[in-house]
Amino acid sequence: MSKIRFQALIEASSRKPVEVIEDIKRSVLFGENVFNENTMRQYLTKDAFKGVMSAMEHGTKIDRKIADQVSSSMKEWAMSKGVTHYTHWFQPLTGGTAEKHDAFFETIGNGMAIEKFGGDQLVQQEPDASSFPNGGIRNTFEARGYTAWDPTSPAFIYGTALCIPTIFVAYTGEALDFKTPLLRALTAVDDAATAVCKYFDKNVKKVTASLGWEQEYFLIDKAMANSRPDIILTGRTLLGHSPAKGQQLDDHYFGSIPSRALNYMRDLETECMLLGIPVKTRHNEVAPNQFELAPIYEECNLAVDHNSLLMDVMGKVASRHQLKVLLHEKPFAGVNGSGKHNNWSLSTDTGINLLAPGKTPMSNLQFLTFFINTIKAVYDNEELIRAAVASANNDHRLGANEAPPAIISVFIGEQLTKVLEELEGVTNGKLSPEEKTDLKLNVVGKIPDVLLDNTDRNRTSPFAFTGNKFEFRAVGSFANCANPMTVLNTVVAKQLKDFKVEVDALIESQDLKKDEAIFNVLREYIKATKNVLFEGNGYGDAWEIEAKRRGLSNNKTTPEALKARISKKSIALFEEMNVMSKVETEARYEIEVEEYTKRIQIESRVLGDIAGNHVVPTAVKYQNLLIKNVKGLKEIFGKDFEKYAGEQIKLIKGISEHIEIIHLKVDEMIDARKKANVITDLEEMAAEYCTKVKPFFDEIRYHCDKLELMVDDELWPLTKYREMLFTR
Repeated sequence: MSKIRFQALIEASSRKPVEVIEDIKRSVLFGENVFNENTMRQYLTKDAFKGVMSAMEHGTKIDRKIADQVSSSMKEWAMSKGVTHYTHWFQPLTGGTAEKHDAFFETIGNGMAIEKFGGDQLVQQEPDASSFPNGGIRNTFEARGYTAWDPTSPAFIYGTALCIPTIFVAYTGEALDFKTPLLRALTAVDDAATAVCKYFDKNVKKVTASLGWEQEYFLIDKAMANSRPDIILTGRTLLGHSPAKGQQLDDHYFGSIPSRALNYMRDLETECMLLGIPVKTRHNEVAPNQFELAPIYEECNLAVDHNSLLMDVMGKVASRHQLKVLLHEKPFAGVNGSGKHNNWSLSTDTGINLLAPGKTPMSNLQFLTFFINTIKAVYDNEELIRAAVASANNDHRLGANEAPPAIISVFIGEQLTKVLEELEGVTNGKLSPEEKTDLKLNVVGKIPDVLLDNTDRNRTSPFAFTGNKFEFRAVGSFANCANPMTVLNTVVAKQLKDFKVEVDALIESQDLKKDEAIFNVLREYIKATKNVLFEGNGYGDAWEIEAKRRGLSNNKTTPEALKARISKKSIALFEEMNVMSKVETEARYEIEVEEYTKRIQIESRVLGDIAGNHVVPTAVKYQNLLIKNVKGLKEIFGKDFEKYAGEQIKLIKGISEHIEIIHLKVDEMIDARKKANVITDLEEMAAEYCTKVKPFFDEIRYHCDKLELMVDDELWPLTKYREMLFTR
């Protein structure tokens, strides 16, 4: 065994349980380090409190006088908890979070200093915009950009810093982050949904999108992770033969949580409670050393912030436990990868979940309205929705028999399918009193029977209705939820807006009653969207053929999928709904295409390095030992030595063959990379990396993994799958 592997295994086996903060009532800890409503009531003046709450609930602007009061109170609260610095916490288009810490400390002359944090520092800061991905919005020499306080997401303390959630925009006003378009999309869906809700309840003044994410992840020993160059540099293993035992016995899923992992989870949950992240569920996932945690649903913007914060906290807590969190969608071949299911719904300020069946025909008509409009939005924008989850990492997962296919379809279950079929048969035009009564009794009046568990789940569906929400299952584990949530809320907002126009037109032009107009429009939507509804096995080859017949897209790779982002239809959609300008949309496309290329480029370089500098030299070293052994046998047995050295000779030849192919394929991959690198068009370069460079990965891996089985375990330099996945 190599020294690196040996040391990693020794460290893993000698780990002592890390002391965990003693479990106490979660409700006592919850939000302790958050400048939430309860804290604001204690520290803010009456006027300041009203100003902040109005901004949070109604989007009103906070003037500088109020901002000064809020900043002073924030500083007082934070310093009482040992905080020394503040930072604007934002989500640039890198996929991670960003922060620049400034001390409260300021000098005032004559050798004196004070702690200062004013409204100006709270409301706005100026990080370097050119050093973050901007898609050509900013030139390298144009550095100015701004972060601006988002009062709808409360400030929090992490470590010794007061973190203030903010948006991030260019000097010229374009969004350079994930939060800004999301906030615009949430405003759009609020406006459109509220207008439609007025058909059913004039008292509705606001509709809020909610999100409940489910975060899957792998947890492995830190020393073992650090012994693997591929994990360190790419977040996944580029080589490694599958162990004899993987997940085939289904013994890990929902099994007893290993004690080391449980200690980590308890510590993580304590941190989450302090930060106001309402985590509730934890369990073993399907693959060995794979786990999941999930929170209680929250308002969408806050939920996105909490998930982004969580991913950072997970890594820091893991380090304390000498563990490594892997959030890559496919860190290990041969076992399930990780996703992040996004459970989405809409609710009113009157307490109604618009995607939950009601107890009266009228409430069920409201449910059907939002249910069918969501299906229509997905059908009309299925390529854009696929683009929202596209990444180099997620390409490994989508379409495999562990995650939804790249074909976007909607699963609604047998009962609701029957309801839609009956609704489709409603007479066109004006309804007679008998028809209206029959409709309510036989279709709309039946919906209370659709209980949460009456509709089976379909794990192969990328977009499934699960009783009172839609579950967007195709989102990757490493993704920022803001991207898919921006797209989903935008397309639903647009659809609801168009729906209201159609209904109002029918009422005005055909003198129809409101209910009749709604029924007529919904019936046409049901007819138009049948092709996107699918109840069967999304993993089967037959579905690909059927989906193609139905006219659904099947963009299997990121370069293919991302093109939908900059279609005329998508650009017009984002502009109409005031979510993103054409410049912002095109910039995001450029950033995502470039990121795809860079990730494949990095993986290619790392793979070539490991194959050439780790695998091949080790194989040669072992081969030399075999050759020495064969020579010794020849000295002993003379002409008959082949009788005793046949297997060794066969092994020597096999190693040589694999080494030769590895050298050949690595050289060919490097040549392909060089050709791709001179392409100036980003889209063409991404396609070249996808079709000409990436295919070498599996070929090189195959021969390296064969050598892993041939070479003496004591010599093999890379920590093996069986060690990473099964060491507790």
